[in-house]
Amino acid sequence: MRYLVDTHILIQWVQGDKKLKNTIREVLQNSLNQVFVSVISGIEIAIKTKTGKLKLKTSLKNLFKESSFEVLETKFSHALELNVLPAYHKDPFDRILISQAKAEGLTLITRDRKIWKYKIDLLKA
Repeated sequence: MRYLVDTHILIQWVQGDKKLKNTIREVLQNSLNQVFVSVISGIEIAIKTKTGKLKLKTSLKNLFKESSFEVLETKFSHALELNVLPAYHKDPFDRILISQAKAEGLTLITRDRKIWKYKIDLLKA
């Protein structure tokens, strides 16, 4: 299976947060799965750490490195999906992640219930 992790899942995974469900841990650890983290999550984290809205136990660079996930770059096809995405969710970072998952045929791993309204493949965390 191919997955895209939401930003909060990335942080919980790397920081060993016990709130992360065991079923999600098993998916992320399974070497048969291809797991991606979006460059958009990096931008979101950079902005939120600079504004004081988020505190990390490590640097952004180390967070991505320690995750061992493949980095998903942003493409024009993602913008095209974003352009037709219903406005159930107002957060621009989440909207781009939804668009990326849809455009790339990835299952998005998230606990954000607003995202659950979209017609995309989801793994509810």
